[in-house]
Amino acid sequence: MAIGNGTVLVLITLVVLPIAAVAFARSGGAWRRIGKGEFAIEQELPPQAAAGPAPVDRVAQEAEARQMLEAKSYRRMQSGLSPLDVDAEVKQLLAGSDQEAPTIDAELRDEVRRLVIARNERRVRRGEEPLDVEAETERQLAQFA
Repeated sequence: MAIGNGTVLVLITLVVLPIAAVAFARSGGAWRRIGKGEFAIEQELPPQAAAGPAPVDRVAQEAEARQMLEAKSYRRMQSGLSPLDVDAEVKQLLAGSDQEAPTIDAELRDEVRRLVIARNERRVRRGEEPLDVEAETERQLAQFA
């Protein structure tokens, strides 16, 4: 009696399927570790990094800026250009981090309010609850402060 090709395929499937299921079940965390490890590009952040950036030490920031500007000035001198005024450049660079928040005038407030109203119209068309226009306007303006 000869066994047909279809019968052989069914028998192989019935034998291999339970073996594959057991192997898959025993693999456990192997699937979660794929792409992870010491040399992976996307690693989980350590707990202190997830908390947010540490406050910037002003002295260290100034020292690093001064080093970079001195190196830039040295390269300029090597190529025959005039050297940079490092102190003035450091002062100019670090002045940007001391600037206060922009003032919010009536025109900006009106523009943000119109954007919130337009967003509310889109929300209503989608069947969602509209936002409180004044509260949402203030919330968005607080991001600038």
